[in-house]
Amino acid sequence: MSEIDLTPQTKASNSANTGSSSNDDAPTNAADPSRPILYSFRRCPYAMRARIALLAADIDVELREVVLRDKPQSMINASPKATVPVLIQPDGSVIDESLEIMVWALAENDPLEWLTPESGTLEDMLVLIAQNDGPFKHHLDRFKYHTRYEDADPAEHRRDAEKILNRLDGRLAVGKYLFGSRPALADFAIAPFIRQFANADREAFDAMPFVHLQRWLEDFLASGFFERAMTKYDQWHEGDAPIIFKAA
Repeated sequence: MSEIDLTPQTKASNSANTGSSSNDDAPTNAADPSRPILYSFRRCPYAMRARIALLAADIDVELREVVLRDKPQSMINASPKATVPVLIQPDGSVIDESLEIMVWALAENDPLEWLTPESGTLEDMLVLIAQNDGPFKHHLDRFKYHTRYEDADPAEHRRDAEKILNRLDGRLAVGKYLFGSRPALADFAIAPFIRQFANADREAFDAMPFVHLQRWLEDFLASGFFERAMTKYDQWHEGDAPIIFKAA
C-alpha cells in the first residue's frame, strides 16, 4: 500500500444548492473551480467507498459518472491508469486511489471520527483494509470472474475467500463493527467488497454460518451512506451541465 498523506488540505466548497437525490432532479450548478471533480462508476466497490467517505466528510464534488467501456479522455488524461475513482482537486492535483480519497476526505473533515476508531488505531485499520484489497480481492475476482483468469479454480478461490470472511466474522462477534461499537473507516472501506462477494451467489452467502458478518453487511446496506452513494446518474459527456454530488 502506498503511503497515505494525512495532512489536511483546503476544505471543499459546500455552497451548492440543495436538490433531489434522483437523477432526473439531480442538482446542477455552473462549474465551480473551487469544487473537486470526481470520476466515478456507481457499481465499482472502489468508487463506492470513495463516494461514501466524501458523504461522511461533508464534501461536495462535481460528479462525472463513467461507463467503463467508454471512458472519457479527460479522465484518462488526468489518470493514465484509467480506473475509477479519480478525484481532481481544485489546484489540479489528482488522487486516483480510492483509499487515499477516503483518507484525504476524512482528514479534511471527520465529524463521525472514522479515522479514530473506538478500538485500535488508524494503522490497525489500514492493515485490515490491505488484507481486503489484496488477498480477499484476489480470491473474489477469481471466484466471480474466473473466466478472465487462466487456470483459475473458482471453487478453490471461494474457499480461500471464505477463510478471510471467517476471520471478519470472528472480529464482528466481539464488537458490532470491525473496530468497536461504532463504524469507522475500515467498515466502509471493506463492506462494498463483501457486498460484491455476497451478490455473486446470495443464496449461498445467506446459508453460510457467518451470522455476525451477515448482520454487519445488512447494516451497511440499510445505511443512509450506502443509499445516497448508490444514487443513479446518467453517463457524463464533455459539455454536460455539472452534476453536484451533495453531502447534505
